Amino acid sequence: MNAQHQVPNQDLLFDGNFSPLPDDLGFRGPVACRAADITYRQLDYWARTGLVVPEVRAAGGSGTQRLYSFRDLLILKVIKRLIDAGISLQQIRTAIDHLRARGVEDLTTVTLMSDGVSVYECTSDDEVVDLLRGGQGMFGIALGGVWRDIEGTLQELPAERADESGHHDDELALRRRARAAG
Repeated sequence: MNAQHQVPNQDLLFDGNFSPLPDDLGFRGPVACRAADITYRQLDYWARTGLVVPEVRAAGGSGTQRLYSFRDLLILKVIKRLIDAGISLQQIRTAIDHLRARGVEDLTTVTLMSDGVSVYECTSDDEVVDLLRGGQGMFGIALGGVWRDIEGTLQELPAERADESGHHDDELALRRRARAAG
């Protein structure tokens, strides 16, 4: 069973074919962390709590590696930028759920805004003006810019194709197996 069937709502967040990579090409956790500038602990927690579940391959037990898609990395980077701006993880979850419910199709046209308390989606120049007239300080994250940032970072990082078995041993699993056999 692939991750798309496990978490159908994640597909809705950024619907459409915008990934510059094949569907079966993914990035391991440490690469995803570097691309999104987050810790492995954050990545693991967000995967276990369903905030960002790897699309290419979810963890399937000891020795398997999660593989994150380009779309996953984009979501991770957006979450990181919201956290850096002082938005709580609870508010971020609410914002992500809103975008998923709306079925955002063209990612590059979305800008997220925040007053430090809530997160808003800006879809036109008029909305930006209206939000700023409220007198609250705002910041914006142009998702097209995040996309280009992730794309540039990934050019220097390794990717991996998901195989049929979904079982890949990391170095630690290989050592454990060698120790048990010897």
